[in-house]
Amino acid sequence: MPPAVTSENLTVHRGSHPALRNISFSIPCGSITGLLGPSGSGKTTLIRAVVGVQIVTSGAITVLGHRAGSRELRGTVRYVTQNASIYDDLTITENVTYFATLYGLGDRDVRHAIKSVHLDGIPKNRLVRDLSGGQRTRVTLACALVGTPTLLVLDEPTVGLDPVLREDLWRLFHHLAENGTTILISSHVMDEARRCNHILFLRDGHLIADDTPTRIKDTTGHDDLEDAFLALANRIESEELS
Repeated sequence: MPPAVTSENLTVHRGSHPALRNISFSIPCGSITGLLGPSGSGKTTLIRAVVGVQIVTSGAITVLGHRAGSRELRGTVRYVTQNASIYDDLTITENVTYFATLYGLGDRDVRHAIKSVHLDGIPKNRLVRDLSGGQRTRVTLACALVGTPTLLVLDEPTVGLDPVLREDLWRLFHHLAENGTTILISSHVMDEARRCNHILFLRDGHLIADDTPTRIKDTTGHDDLEDAFLALANRIESEELS
């Protein structure tokens, strides 16, 4: 199958500063690709480019056979930002129904999305503002999952969550991937890299690795992915200084 996402020589500037520097990669269909790197490395900028809301300086991104941001992708690509995009004065069902309506979907799809994130046991009249932080995260995911997207893009979805909820969400992500959804998930927590099929490592706007976790460890000679990242970052820095 052709890749779900392909980037060719992508460069993005923020003012005079290059936020992304000539980046090329591909994301396999049905995979969980981890976009890893420290804060300020360019992860959110790259994600915004993939979903078509980032002005790029040069290069191009193709998503599911179309230019990123194309009208044809509106029903198949879902983007979950770091900040919850839900309405506090609505219930869980009302929130998910609102997004389902945007995609022309019905009650059955709403119920399925809510059940998939294990929120079906919460009273139907409870407002989102009365939910816990973890439950709000699940509502946001339910809104993105309604109708089962082909590509799900998640920007730091597990930040601030307790270990039990993080583990539960990763089980959900793997279930989605096993059923054909391609997932691009950003994180600055290197521990989450081991949960991914494919890894993109960013450092200061540079793509320093584009491979599987196993091959990255083999290439660097490190069993720990954080040590592997540091080795790759130091190698790039040495090349820049030489």
